[in-house]
Amino acid sequence: MTPLTPTALPRGGAASRAALPGKAALAAGLLVLALLPVMTGASNYMLGLLISALILAGIALAWALLGNLGGMVSFGHAAFFGVGGYASALLSGKLDLPVLLTVPAGGLIAAAASLAMLPALRLSGPYFALAILAYAQIFRILATEASWLTGGGAGLQGIPGLPSVFGLDLASRTGSYLLLVAIVTLCALAYAAVRRSPVGLALRAIAESEDATRVVGVNSILLKSMMLLLSAFIAGVFGALNAHIIGFLEPEYAFSGIWSLMPIIAAIFGGYRTVIGPIGGAVIIYLFDQVVAKGLIAVGHQIILGIVLVVMVLAAPNGLLGLIRAKGDRDAAA
Repeated sequence: MTPLTPTALPRGGAASRAALPGKAALAAGLLVLALLPVMTGASNYMLGLLISALILAGIALAWALLGNLGGMVSFGHAAFFGVGGYASALLSGKLDLPVLLTVPAGGLIAAAASLAMLPALRLSGPYFALAILAYAQIFRILATEASWLTGGGAGLQGIPGLPSVFGLDLASRTGSYLLLVAIVTLCALAYAAVRRSPVGLALRAIAESEDATRVVGVNSILLKSMMLLLSAFIAGVFGALNAHIIGFLEPEYAFSGIWSLMPIIAAIFGGYRTVIGPIGGAVIIYLFDQVVAKGLIAVGHQIILGIVLVVMVLAAPNGLLGLIRAKGDRDAAA
């Protein structure tokens, strides 16, 4: 077993530095691709689909961060998404705080709410997944019952929209899309930085064998707690952005299981062990669901997503990105 010491890092660091130009070119290409809809004058309908896809991408990234770094499979990210949305909506609607301030505040409050889930970190595998799912249901019930604050089952209407910044109306389709591209990019960079750090190395080792890392002195509970807080913060930020973009919230929507299930499908489809995979998977899966699957089956079209996921898991366990890399390796070896 390779010890988790700093001396193990330089070789990986040198390899990473050698790959930097390629990664920078890839990042630049992806950024151009992301801006392509705006540069080509995509319709509001298409921008609306891409905005929803990017919100899903943000949650998928948060889910993959928790699943890949630390090996924690969550079925409860709807809780963080809902708490972030409600927190930002209430802070801006009832206290008249600026929306650009309440969005990160929503993420912080979602992270604070995740503290209630810390006892579940002592569990693993399906026990952890079920515990997080139960927590998500508790938050949904709280949002429904606290009608004096959240509006109960009727929810909140007329949530303040995104403001204008430097002449760009963030509430417009183009403005919202560009804002989400920027936020998703920042979150991906943060994920990549954590993944490359000694903390990320230790977390990946925890995912492989938590008992072994404890033997060499790694505080697995502390590191997993940090990832839970960061993951909850990211999901909460995207919940807040979604609330200000659509302008309403109700418990059945904000805490819907779809916000837990769809990010899992997207991350696994794209390749949850990578940074880019969950983002690409979310965009492809969401557009496929809304444009293709819905056209084939108007009601219950999610069953097609289930079939696609089963085929992907069987044919390419490492997701779409893993499939592309494997093909590239085979071509290079030929």
